[in-house]
Amino acid sequence: MSGALVGAAVGDALGGPVEGYSPEQIVERHGGRVHGVVGPWNGDAWRTARPIAPYHKGDGHVTDDTLMTHALVRVYARVRDHLDAYAVADHLVEDLMTNPRWIPELEARALPLHRIFLAEKWLVTRLHYGHVDPREAGVGNIVNCGAAMYMAPVGLVNAAHPAAAYAEALDVAGAHQSSYGREAAGVFAAAVAAACAPGATADSVVAACLSLAKDGTRAAIERVCEEAARHTDFESALGPLREAVTPYDTVGPDYRSPSLGARRPSRLHAIEELPVALGMVVVAGGDFRHAVLGAVNYGRDCDSIATMAGAVTGALGSPVPRDWSKTVAEASRLDLAEPAATLTAVTREIFARDVRRRRAHEEAFAELEGPECSG
Repeated sequence: MSGALVGAAVGDALGGPVEGYSPEQIVERHGGRVHGVVGPWNGDAWRTARPIAPYHKGDGHVTDDTLMTHALVRVYARVRDHLDAYAVADHLVEDLMTNPRWIPELEARALPLHRIFLAEKWLVTRLHYGHVDPREAGVGNIVNCGAAMYMAPVGLVNAAHPAAAYAEALDVAGAHQSSYGREAAGVFAAAVAAACAPGATADSVVAACLSLAKDGTRAAIERVCEEAARHTDFESALGPLREAVTPYDTVGPDYRSPSLGARRPSRLHAIEELPVALGMVVVAGGDFRHAVLGAVNYGRDCDSIATMAGAVTGALGSPVPRDWSKTVAEASRLDLAEPAATLTAVTREIFARDVRRRRAHEEAFAELEGPECSG
């Protein structure tokens, strides 16, 4: 669990400063590919360069991907059982609204609500103020990777059981997203769960995802991973993976100026982030460093792509470079190991409870098959 959660945070921090740009722009800005932690895109002007997002992205700071992931871990720590959309309404929203924490990108203690972006603020608007049924609250939100980006804990709680992770994440994400955004949340959780299985590989993770994914999400993963299998280095894969996912991506060629059809519900489309993350995992053969750097240098929504690639490769057991995790932990003022330790303890409790529930069901079913039912 530590590998997956630490890996997700490190990928997030490495991708943050180049989010929204193209591979070519990244090379021009940094004089080559990014190979580790870098500073803000706009240097000391980070606070004012983009007024809609006055965040200190870079220098090892995690973004909202990690803030939301850790918040979901805290919900598991409170509920100590499987989660659903009501747990999001009862606990996650409260956590976002009432508990100030150190926010690395704001360089201040603040409510997480003040850092999360518009698609995540939807949770508070709909659930706290609108009192919408949690199972339906995600309907109407922009369809993006907002729900998927923090679903790694669901995969870990259901380690080695991708179908259970998929089902639980779909329920949890119903409070946040609809359509292919919700579907991606389920499939990403399944990917993390599959990566935890003994002997798992990049290919077995993709196979598990394809066995569960629906509609455009499945088609996008299949197409991107087919292309990824032709590459063993992210440099040659950057353009081809973007071409492979383009027919399913609604945002369009300019990430900062989405097309008019962007982020609307559809059975034909998919978020870009998950297929590309899985593609980079395939290119890298499950290696953390290679997959995350591929995700980072891909650009566009690369903090979320690298979060997902980092979680999956971390769950596969590929080590997270200690210099990266140390830098991110110190810069973000976060104990990256603590959420994993907390979730490990909770997961053991949940698994024991699952075993008792399964045995009770087996006993009940055995009675149904008894002599009294034969006639």
